[in-house]
Amino acid sequence: MIAGAAWGDLAVAEEKTVYTAEEVSTLLKRLEESESRIDQFEAKLKVLEENQQRLESNDHNTVEFISAQDPPPAPSADSSDEEKSSDAGDFDEFINETEKRWEEQLGVNKDLEKAIKGSVQPGGKDITMKLTGRIHADHWAFPGESPATKAFETGDSNNDTDDRIGFRRLRFGVAGDIKDNMGYKIEMEFAGGNDVEFRDAFLSFKHLPFLQTLVIGNQKRPYGLDHLNSSRYNVFMERPFVIEAFNQDSRRLGVVSYGVSEDQAYNWRFGVYNLRLIQDEGNYISDQYQSEIAGRLAHTWWYDEASDGRGYAHFGIAGTVAHPDGSTGGDAPNNLGRDQNEARFRTRPEARSTSRWLDTGRINGAEWYELAGLESVFNVGPLQLVGEYQYVWMQNEEGINPDMQFHGGYAYASYFLTGEHIPWDRKTGTLGRVKPFENFFMVDRCSGGTGGGWGAWQVALRYSYGDLSDETVYGGIGESVTFGLNWHWNPNARMQFNYIYGQISDRNVVDSNNLTLTGGDYQIVGTRFMVDF
Repeated sequence: MIAGAAWGDLAVAEEKTVYTAEEVSTLLKRLEESESRIDQFEAKLKVLEENQQRLESNDHNTVEFISAQDPPPAPSADSSDEEKSSDAGDFDEFINETEKRWEEQLGVNKDLEKAIKGSVQPGGKDITMKLTGRIHADHWAFPGESPATKAFETGDSNNDTDDRIGFRRLRFGVAGDIKDNMGYKIEMEFAGGNDVEFRDAFLSFKHLPFLQTLVIGNQKRPYGLDHLNSSRYNVFMERPFVIEAFNQDSRRLGVVSYGVSEDQAYNWRFGVYNLRLIQDEGNYISDQYQSEIAGRLAHTWWYDEASDGRGYAHFGIAGTVAHPDGSTGGDAPNNLGRDQNEARFRTRPEARSTSRWLDTGRINGAEWYELAGLESVFNVGPLQLVGEYQYVWMQNEEGINPDMQFHGGYAYASYFLTGEHIPWDRKTGTLGRVKPFENFFMVDRCSGGTGGGWGAWQVALRYSYGDLSDETVYGGIGESVTFGLNWHWNPNARMQFNYIYGQISDRNVVDSNNLTLTGGDYQIVGTRFMVDF
């Protein structure tokens, strides 16, 4: 039976040419178990051979029997010849069966070793490896536009914004641990076609005194809960105006400490980052480092253990002090120079578009800016309420630009029609993976007809506001309302639908017809099919 089960697993293994680290670990474990069984068979065989020799020599001393449960007593000195003959036959049968299983198991082990050699494995025996990935396939339509929003997108107030179909995210990554207390992660983004970029790319040290975990490399900056949440778990398809504008694409090269209290009520992260987004370039080249110091403190002030976290409440504060180089580089017409000024805030219309509809441009004379952000989450069963507000103060070089201020926020409510809840990760202070009570599936029944499950259904409504206009800068003021519908097929796959109505004002764009446009309204519809592993 052991060999039969092993051969069944092997038949599946032989069809595969690439194995995950988890599968390799399982194969190695099964190999160790097989070797242990062989050792047991050898020990049993040795004792049985000794007993057989004793029987054949009419030795009436006590014979040692081996049994996995309750061994029978050794034959007495006055046993009949018929009983001895029967016992000898049993021993012969057991020895033959043991030898047969031993040979089968040796064959299985050889095949398993061969399969393991051809699999994907870490580079060393003290390294673990986990493969991850996500696929987000989108459709976006723009059924209602004003001349101004057409100009924001196309540069011509007479040209409609084109609909788009494609991959929003197409990621593949690997992460793991290195003995004794190190870790690593590399994640690549393939949604850009030939323009492949990296996302998370870092090494880490764990279990350090005071710092706890230290991460060195490309990673998310710590402000904006909606950015810290994984795109796998966020309620809406795209992030709010202010969150994306003040933290475009979120990741920067930095050295950051991550920590959590013993009771998991508090977690924090703080570090130093470079302001430049280098995930499409790989390097930052300049004598002006354009750096920032940023941090976040999060407090889960209520967590209902009795319901396994169906109820919780969170409050967080985050901020940064940044030093851009506003004396170098305005907006280049085609490409960015290596010394480009990183004092710029911009974002799309909370949907995928070619252009950023809100955009301050690179602010000349920017020397310092500070950001402060507040965030709050309240969850009771299927109902969740979330809000964030962020404010930026910018100090500019005298004689070039006056000091400026920008701000914005959002709030949303979401509700599961099927009763599930959004889990909360107290170690990171972020949303977790939704697990439907019943997965979505549909199959033919053996007895006729079909059977299936409906998954989890969630509705949500969000209001968002972002003000990127002040003094001499007309980045625009955006307001939007988004209705969301999420259909969770299982914990790793779902479909999202968003309807967005928005308005933009206090913008200043001159289109290709030499018309100056300051604002307008729009409607956008988005659908996403997504899976992660």
